[in-house]
This record gives sequence, C-alpha cells and structure tokens, in this order.
Amino acid sequence: MQSRRLTVRRSPVHGRGVFVHAAVAGGDLLIDYLGEVIDWPVATRRYHERAARGHTFFFDLGDGRVIDGGTGGNEARWINHGCDPNCEAYVEDGAIVISARRDIAAGEELLLDYQLQVDRDTDDLDLYTCRCGSASCRSTMLAVGDQPPAANHPASGSGPRGSGSGADWTSIDST
Repeated sequence: MQSRRLTVRRSPVHGRGVFVHAAVAGGDLLIDYLGEVIDWPVATRRYHERAARGHTFFFDLGDGRVIDGGTGGNEARWINHGCDPNCEAYVEDGAIVISARRDIAAGEELLLDYQLQVDRDTDDLDLYTCRCGSASCRSTMLAVGDQPPAANHPASGSGPRGSGSGADWTSIDST
C-alpha cells in the first residue's frame, strides 16, 4: 500500500531492509523497535539457539534489559547496518525510538550504525563484516574505539519522539 510510510523488501545491503516510500525530514520519528523485553542471560541463551539460522534481533536498552525483535517484533528489526547511517536509535522511557539523522529521500533504505559489542576472543569476527558499500565503510558492524553501542547513543537517555509507535506506517513485501 503506497500510503504507508515504510516498507520491508529485499535489500542490496543484506537480506531484507526497511525503505521509506516518501521523503522524510531529519529528526522525524520513523518507528519504535518492538519486541519482547528480556534480560541479558535470556538474550545470550536465545542468541546461541538462533545464531545458526543467521538472524538475531537484539537491541540493548542499556539497563540490563534487551528488546528481542525476533519475538513479537515489528518491521524495525529489518533495518540494516550502515557505516554512514541515515537514522539513529534512542532509548526513551524503556523503549527504542528510531528517528531520521538527516533528510531521507523517497525510496532510500534506512540504515543504523549497529556499533555491536562482542567477545572478540571467542566470536568469529568475520560474522560482523559490513556490506554497506558506503564511501566511509569501516568494514565492520562492530563498535570501533570508544564509540558507545547505538542503543545507548544519547547521553541524556532521550531523543526526538512523535506520537504513536509508528508500527502502522509499515508494510512487508515478501520479495
């Protein structure tokens, strides 16, 4: 349906991605990241159970809890990583809010800088190779240097937020 603001479809970056139907202004709320709220021990167990399938959808709330977008999640779980992201995530009132970092053109894919943190001694770092193709690509989805994880992005713990969850702005194209 063209009246919807976001759609999920095949991505040139990786698998599925989230795209905007119409131009979006910088600072606009795009969507909340939804899913089951769990603690890190449960997330770690689920990661090991699901990793072989190639998809995990965990977003750290920064307080010992994690949103598992793979259980009860919405379309936001399909937002891919990019080293030159056009959106950002904020933790606000126990929720993850995703907003536009800059103006986003109609048809453009939404990208977040994941800034993942992993156990570099035991994890296979090749699993975290970046495929964004940006001129500023750093070749990894992992946090580099002193960058904080994306979910902990704003020091104040708040960011731009409109009304509603944004969930009704999306559609899924299974192609």
